[in-house]
Amino acid sequence: MTTTDDSAFRAEPPQVAGERELLQGFLDFHRGTLRWKISGLTSAQLVRPTVDPSPMSLLGLVRHLTEVERQWFEICLAERPIKPVLWTDEHPDGDFDLVEAAAAERDLAAYDAMVATSDKIVAGYDLDHTFRRPGRGDAEYSVRWLYLHMIEEYARHNGHADLLRERIDGLVGE
Repeated sequence: MTTTDDSAFRAEPPQVAGERELLQGFLDFHRGTLRWKISGLTSAQLVRPTVDPSPMSLLGLVRHLTEVERQWFEICLAERPIKPVLWTDEHPDGDFDLVEAAAAERDLAAYDAMVATSDKIVAGYDLDHTFRRPGRGDAEYSVRWLYLHMIEEYARHNGHADLLRERIDGLVGE
């Protein structure tokens, strides 16, 4: 079993702070939770689906959240003319379906880089700033909504990660 000490990966969000600091604190907490859930595992363990019949793996979750960050922060908020990397017409679930143990280090580095990029992007916008999702009509989203959505996305997938990790080596935690 690996370490149960989560302090190397996440810090508790502030209990009293301004809205932006609270939102960023909770997002960072959930990002750190994901990194904690995958810590100490081999590449083979990261790609192993452990909850039949689902093909979901821990590395698949990391890849998925990399693409979610890219979609919302780079493509939607910053309006960068890029396409998703892991979601393609040929492989719409490529983030989950095309995991490879040999690419685990690269995928983890891509996740860390995407998180850093997302933080740089969002820092340049006010919480009330609005944007649209390309190809999704006229609906507007605020940066405040984006923070809450990302916190929800991570919280849901960290629950998946907890189950997957427990099946690999018994490690559990909140």
